[in-house]
Amino acid sequence: MTRCKRNREIFAYFLPNFIRYGFIGLLSVVLLSESVGARGTLAQLQIAQQPATTQPNATRAEAEELMQEGMQLYRQGTAESLVAARNKWEQALVLWQKLDDKKKQATTLNNIGRVYSDLGDKQQALKFYNQSLPLSIEVGNKSGQATTLNNIGFVYDDLGDKQQALKFYNQSLPLAIEVGDKSGQARTLVNLADLERKQGNLEASRKQIESAIAIVEQLRNTYTDKDLKATYFATVQDYYKYYIDLLMELDKKNPGKNYDALALNISEKSRARVLLELLTESNAKIRKGANPELLAQESDLLQKIDAREALLQKQKSGNQKDAIVAESIKKLETDLENLRNQYKQLQTTIRQSNPKYASLKYPQPLNLQQIQQQLDKDTILLQYSIGEERSYLWAVTPNSLNTYELPGKKVIDLEAQKFRTGISSSNEIPPEVMQSANKFSKILLAPVADKIKGKRLLIVADGALQTIPFAALPDPDSNAHLNTIRANDNIVRANDNIVRANGRSPLRINGIKTKNRDFYSQKDSKYQPLMVNHEIVNLPSASSIAIQRQELANRKPAPKQIAILADPVYSATDTRVTGKPENTQLAPEIQIERSALERSAKNLQRDGFERLPNTAIEAKTILNLVNSSTNLEAFNFDANFTWATNPALNQFRILHFATHGFADTKNPENSGIVLSQVDKQGKPIRGFLRLGDLFNQDYPAELIVLSACQTGLGEEVNGEGLVGLTRGLMYAGAARVAVSLWNVNDEGTSVLMREFYTEMIRNNKTPAAAMRAAQIKLSQNPKWQNPYYWAAFTVSGEWR
Repeated sequence: MTRCKRNREIFAYFLPNFIRYGFIGLLSVVLLSESVGARGTLAQLQIAQQPATTQPNATRAEAEELMQEGMQLYRQGTAESLVAARNKWEQALVLWQKLDDKKKQATTLNNIGRVYSDLGDKQQALKFYNQSLPLSIEVGNKSGQATTLNNIGFVYDDLGDKQQALKFYNQSLPLAIEVGDKSGQARTLVNLADLERKQGNLEASRKQIESAIAIVEQLRNTYTDKDLKATYFATVQDYYKYYIDLLMELDKKNPGKNYDALALNISEKSRARVLLELLTESNAKIRKGANPELLAQESDLLQKIDAREALLQKQKSGNQKDAIVAESIKKLETDLENLRNQYKQLQTTIRQSNPKYASLKYPQPLNLQQIQQQLDKDTILLQYSIGEERSYLWAVTPNSLNTYELPGKKVIDLEAQKFRTGISSSNEIPPEVMQSANKFSKILLAPVADKIKGKRLLIVADGALQTIPFAALPDPDSNAHLNTIRANDNIVRANDNIVRANGRSPLRINGIKTKNRDFYSQKDSKYQPLMVNHEIVNLPSASSIAIQRQELANRKPAPKQIAILADPVYSATDTRVTGKPENTQLAPEIQIERSALERSAKNLQRDGFERLPNTAIEAKTILNLVNSSTNLEAFNFDANFTWATNPALNQFRILHFATHGFADTKNPENSGIVLSQVDKQGKPIRGFLRLGDLFNQDYPAELIVLSACQTGLGEEVNGEGLVGLTRGLMYAGAARVAVSLWNVNDEGTSVLMREFYTEMIRNNKTPAAAMRAAQIKLSQNPKWQNPYYWAAFTVSGEWR
């Protein structure tokens, strides 16, 4: 891990803890440590050219390194790591005393006090804070004084001495205001809000937290870099969670005063804000007016990143214990980190180079009334907010709002993990998994069981809920009459507003109702998945659909039907390169393995990605269903980067990619789908369509399907949601996206996609309705009834 990356992780970890505490000079420590790294490189060059007397102060460098090591240990959060962090800072303190650096002594004493407070030794924490404070006063470090005063106040708060706590908070706040420390002001205001709340002064508490949130919103707008904006916003998510919890307490004590509606609005303000801004920029075509030279630099950077990533994977497939290989891997990782940082900085420059950028106005998150205007009578929004102690669910229809209190994060995370682990395996589901699933359903859905009957469900998930398929949750209303969908039904249209392409099979835009024969009935199984009675659509936030609809309202339907990519050539040893036929006389166990092959990039063999034989079958089946002369297809060598980034793809209503996929939860910009890796001569070519590439595409499609593994996952950024391919496709213009949540089975996915397109194209169903019908069909087939085969794929975006 490079130093810059390590510092960003420290930054991202520590700021959330500023809600009640502060680390003196935390930001300065991070900045100093980064500048130390930068100076270190320069110093090494100077050492070779200058006399030894110009060498940097070794003691100071050692102290800085100890400070960083302490931060890394603190970040781990265990009792053992906290003690180890304290030991590092105690060693650093000795060096700062040797250097007579009183400002750094104050910083270090404050941080040691923080550790003691975390470990429960409040008196020892006060001892170190009281040593830190006079040193900050002596050197005139008012920001440091404000931080330590805040921390002292928090300790007294914990000790139950509310008056002393108030005294120190009130000393901290004006100092933070005087030096312009906005973060410090917000932190102390939250502490004051908590103090008022504990004393029963809920309205006074509300005023303090509102002031804190206002400061956060100001600070958030100072960031132009989207990644830094998201990182900062992640660090203050607990402010929003606290505000939501306070409003819900006010609602409980003062029903009918609309505190629950205000809490919903705060929930909207706390989620997917960067995505909303990206969608707004996409609608304004900000990139189209960018400087061509900057776009050329961007393309060059992406190619360099792709090439080094390929080299890195090749090196990692070798003997990593070999010193030369290990060194090569380390250098490539450093190069990649530097290139990615350059790319992110360039993204900001590109946006700002468009004259329209300065005048661009970003929308505010929706309030209750605005959310209700986006809904129809057949649809209910279920929006979740996961808090440490309590979580909340808002159920919204066009004319109602109901709120429910749920368990806290620890309970929900545990149940989500058990549920996801249990159903994302192709093995037979044991009884205990179903018991756990029923328990989880009762937590998430039982409170609204009577509200969701006969409704389409819009899910705005939070935290661990973003990675689970709601479709596979047991229906909480097990005794309810099944509003099942029917096989080979006569379609009764809600209206006849259908968009057609050349008079052929249309993609249904508006909802449908169905009648006749049951696909699934209660007597078939004790397990009744939620999707039996409900269409299910995922949204990153309720506000996102409003922004999407602004763009879609002015968009003309694409003239052509479907463009499909499948069965790329991954290796120079592929029979399509060598001309030698594959050995078709495979042993039975190998045939089974091939059939169960997952479309995941982790399925690497020595000579590359394993070919997915069913992707070609899947694609040809879909093309036969659509049966349009305007269709565009790319198989074999043609399924390459050039085809996937062809501007002509903006002429198609459906884009379908059937290949390997992968999600990088640590570096989401690496996430992508795998294209042909070699040309007809077996020479390597650019073979990945990554998240960064998607942001450069113009895909104004009604639907984009990524028929590959884990394409719906990404890095979970607190407050922003899953950062991955879905948002890249939405930015590129997709009205709807179908993606997967785990490593899907090759043959099973092919069958699911056949049914999905059959329902959508032949029966004129919306993507969400078609996915539901396809999933029900597979769930009734003994071969595919395990949720592993049908539950992975979800539909996001416009449901109409």
